[in-house]
Amino acid sequence: MVNKKSLTNYVRRMTSALMNAGVKSVVISPGSRSTPLAYAFASTKSLNVYMQVDERSAGFFALGLAKASGEPVVLLCTSGTAASNYFPAVTEAHYARIPLIVITADRPHELREVGAPQAIDQIQLYGNHVKYSVDLPLAEDNTDVDDFIVRHVQRAASVALTAPYGPIHLNVPFREPLLIDFEMDIPTSTFIQRMKGNDLLDTSIIHFVNDILNKTEKGLLVIGELPIGINTKLFWNFAKALNWPVLCDPLSNLRAKVPTNCMDLCIDNYDALLKSNRFKEKAIPDTVIRLGAQPVSKPLSLFLKNVRPNTVVLIDESPEFRDPLGIVTHHIQSSIEAFLQIDVQKEDSAYVKTWVQANDEASVVLENSSGSDEGAYTQMLLSNLPDKSDLISGSSMPIRDVDTFFDKTEKDITIFANRGTNGIDGVVSTALGIQAARQRPSWLLIGDLSFLHDVNGLIVSRFHETDLTIVIMNNDGGGIFSYLPQAESGNHFERLFGTPTGLTFEHIAAMYDAQYSSIESIEEFEQELAQDKKKNIRIIEVFTNRKENVIAHRTLWNEITKRIDSIE
Repeated sequence: MVNKKSLTNYVRRMTSALMNAGVKSVVISPGSRSTPLAYAFASTKSLNVYMQVDERSAGFFALGLAKASGEPVVLLCTSGTAASNYFPAVTEAHYARIPLIVITADRPHELREVGAPQAIDQIQLYGNHVKYSVDLPLAEDNTDVDDFIVRHVQRAASVALTAPYGPIHLNVPFREPLLIDFEMDIPTSTFIQRMKGNDLLDTSIIHFVNDILNKTEKGLLVIGELPIGINTKLFWNFAKALNWPVLCDPLSNLRAKVPTNCMDLCIDNYDALLKSNRFKEKAIPDTVIRLGAQPVSKPLSLFLKNVRPNTVVLIDESPEFRDPLGIVTHHIQSSIEAFLQIDVQKEDSAYVKTWVQANDEASVVLENSSGSDEGAYTQMLLSNLPDKSDLISGSSMPIRDVDTFFDKTEKDITIFANRGTNGIDGVVSTALGIQAARQRPSWLLIGDLSFLHDVNGLIVSRFHETDLTIVIMNNDGGGIFSYLPQAESGNHFERLFGTPTGLTFEHIAAMYDAQYSSIESIEEFEQELAQDKKKNIRIIEVFTNRKENVIAHRTLWNEITKRIDSIE
């Protein structure tokens, strides 16, 4: 049996160490074995504590908080399979480089592997999907253990916050009784501060980059998903001086708040442009510089993989640099901000004009397009997003439509998606977490199957206020599969890939007291977007047809191809 004073001292020290490492928010899944830490967190006034009773949804809610804030977020659960349900979010956090601090309460050592209830092997539970994992000691009246706890928690948090960011796992055993002393103050710690040095590029790297730039006549700057809070002013100063076409993935968040003098360089229609064989011949680059993750666009990926530019420079802070196409020739391991401080200067070129002119022509086609397919609905949603708002996109067809239809803008709009592993699970919870972190009006664009995967995520709206509008593209199944070759065969396609459920969501909206509307036409959608949001959760269910969506998308792409192919 552990005494209350020792247990309280233990969890208070852990709480203090986490806060000292920068933790401001904690997501708790209720359970018995985690009681001491849950009480310690809940009774700490300077912490934001969120509750979510479904562990899988809790994991993605915490991921959304951390993704949007750029700060470490604690995720706490009891022992047993509760911890297993965090695995999908931990996996996404690993590949998306998000600093989650996962704390799993555990049985004491004498109750492990003896058939005790709610006990599983939690040691190294998340394997290589976390950057750091430790099984902490039990609470006891021992100053050496006190110091060990503080320094180990700080060390673990430092690992989570060292580039590349990622999740870490603390497994914490507790003996009963599990109650703590609420009146006890947070103990003082001998550990005071962690300091992080600034990244600076040495002169050899700067000379190398300038040498490449001097030799390059046709250069592309490709920008994938970037961490939140990137210095956009620094970026656009660099891009303007470099004077190369900038292919901005929507998740780079560089299509928003674009400076007026950089609008031409921001290429937002490259996905459509690179469906034209004639344009691709003109667009072959000598050099590509990529910042961030590989962009969403499949045409861009296929283009770069096929032409294999002579020089592909990747800026990635991790030694495990991301190169899914296998074309990177040079990896500069540094922060993006350090690279952007290189002094560059390039003159205007015919190659830049080729990209800018084609991009402008594609914009004309998109601006004059009409229809009632999912692309048209997405285009209308994006054009009506208010300034200072956020959009969270589903990972399948929604993010591809966002890539196609999100025009560069001077408005302050931030776009998020779970592209670490591109899963369709946990998207609702991630969106709710992002809204909680950002405290801005948020919109979620999601398909019906992805929404079904995380209906439980809405539970969090019963515990915390939110401001989320959910636009569900209900095409009764997996719409993205209709664009793949297996859709042409017809054999078992609907059963294996289309997977129609016949479900609609008005009853889900009623269950969660959400504002609801059913949309059958583009005119109804336009009218609905003009209506005021009256409740915490608003669900707009848009009914579309998968086959018609495919025809409409391909017709639009063909129109863009014809227009840019006519350019002399």
